[in-house]
Amino acid sequence: MGYLSAHAAGCPMSSEILTTVHASAPRRLFGVTLNIVLGLLLIYIALIKPPAHMGWQAFLVLLGVTVLWLGQKMWYATQRVIELTETELRDSSGEVIAYVDQIVSIDRGMLAFKPSNGFIFKVKTAQPRVWNPGLWWRFGRRVGVGGVTPGSSTKMMADIIAAKLAERTED
Repeated sequence: MGYLSAHAAGCPMSSEILTTVHASAPRRLFGVTLNIVLGLLLIYIALIKPPAHMGWQAFLVLLGVTVLWLGQKMWYATQRVIELTETELRDSSGEVIAYVDQIVSIDRGMLAFKPSNGFIFKVKTAQPRVWNPGLWWRFGRRVGVGGVTPGSSTKMMADIIAAKLAERTED
């Protein structure tokens, strides 16, 4: 359920933003540039030095186009800002990433399967899959925040969420 439809359905919502996470400009530029260079390199290799089998050439071109598409998707996704309020984690497009009362655990350890400079958390019920490269993703009950974001802002957001989880378990 999107942010606007949740609000229209009468779900509780707080507009006071506790903290935000946005993409770091140098990391964003580096990530997108890397995708563009890789995509163009794959297409170049497929056309200038084609493999012996035509299927491999088609595979390289398709992979190159896919990587270019991912670079474009990352460019647009990282323009957004993730906002944490008392009741929800959302991005600036209005999409609700997760409701705070649905979060059951958070992991930001070094060995966690999480985005770079970020954290991962689980929610009570599975949600639709969403992937905004470089910013956040959601697969089932797992949500990852981070990527081309500064570690300091994601750490602050994770600390606030962890504090809210601790408050809830004390009650």
